Amino acid sequence: QVQLVESGGGLVQAGGSLRLSCAASGRTFSNYVMGWFRQAPGKEREFVAAIMWSGGSTIYADSVKGRFTISRDNAKKTGYLQMNSLKLEDTAVYYCAVKNAYGLRKALSEYDYWGQGTQVTVSS
Repeated sequence: QVQLVESGGGLVQAGGSLRLSCAASGRTFSNYVMGWFRQAPGKEREFVAAIMWSGGSTIYADSVKGRFTISRDNAKKTGYLQMNSLKLEDTAVYYCAVKNAYGLRKALSEYDYWGQGTQVTVSS
């Protein structure tokens, strides 16, 4: 089992920045992918970004490309999502998830473990 705990959410004005963290504990794997997803009220959960723990390859949703940056700290077993130039439409609950497999992926169904989520609210 892998436990994931997100933190760093909050209220921010449009144009501002936040950094989310996702701390992993429990069973760890040599190669896994960590993804960030978000779910806005009344909408389905959607992919935001993902990173390969080994090597650091990344992919992003088009809606956040150039504004968000995903990264990880292997020693701390923590992933990060740096969010800049935040927009009202970025308001959502943000979740991190991991999959014990090599290869970047965007589909929710492919991830095995999920955190509890952290709220991000962008105000005008």
